Amino acid sequence: MEKILIVDDSLLQATQLKAILEDEYDITVAQTAEDGLGIANNGDFSLILLDVVMPEMDGFTLLKKLQEEIITQSIPVILITSLSDVANEQRGLILGAVDYIAKPFNPLIVKARVNTHIKLYHYRRQAERQSLTDQLTGIANRRRYERYSMTKWHEAVRMHTPLSICMFDIDHFKVYNDTFGHPSGDKVIAAVAQTVASHMQRSTDFLARYGGEEFVALSMGDHSKQIFNHLKKIRKAIEHLRIPHAPSISPWVTVSIGGVTVIPGRNSSYDFYLKIADTMLYDAKKNGRNMVIWADERMKQLREK
Repeated sequence: MEKILIVDDSLLQATQLKAILEDEYDITVAQTAEDGLGIANNGDFSLILLDVVMPEMDGFTLLKKLQEEIITQSIPVILITSLSDVANEQRGLILGAVDYIAKPFNPLIVKARVNTHIKLYHYRRQAERQSLTDQLTGIANRRRYERYSMTKWHEAVRMHTPLSICMFDIDHFKVYNDTFGHPSGDKVIAAVAQTVASHMQRSTDFLARYGGEEFVALSMGDHSKQIFNHLKKIRKAIEHLRIPHAPSISPWVTVSIGGVTVIPGRNSSYDFYLKIADTMLYDAKKNGRNMVIWADERMKQLREK
């Protein structure tokens, strides 16, 4: 069932809206703008119905804040108002509202507008998902990773929980392509992606194709030794695919893995730790490939071999 958030300081109005919509939707009510912002950031809502006139923080101010937050900026917002003048309507649309619902409520109009904007929201989400998926592997692409990584970084800061950043690289991939051809190279990239994805299926895991034969993964909640041991299993699973490599290089296709686990603070930089993960990957390749090298929370290096 689709989730809708109603933000309205009037319990009577919120109750009326909820009664109109609750047969078809899962409704959550917030009676202050501050509560509404917090709930919106922690829920998966398909639509927000927002009252314009509220004490302390009005609907226009909350709308602006919702548009500034990465997590909430794509959620459509319908403003609830008895203000019918053009200036207020224009102001709301400029700030990003998708529509207005006027008080007193007409149930048929409310349902029609809500249904329309939820359908439009899902059409946009579907188109966006297609544009954020790597066509060769079926996993997330670089563009989706860049959006997701910032969302998860801010979440880790807020929750003060470990975040692991991991880089994978297929060993001697240029030699593989030169030996077997690019179509075979594409099959290897897809096979490696599918194998890694099969081991990273928790809601706290994320995998993307970073570019070429390189992948990036994020995992939230695990400490360094847990994620280090998990990645060793993934590395072995790829080796156990037994995909023949160029005989002069290696019997099988393998990957090198590097990364870092950090409990980020408010002044920490994601890019700084991404560079550390990349350095760990470089060390893994420099020290013989087909291994995992990891930087733990104290920046002490963990080596598989």
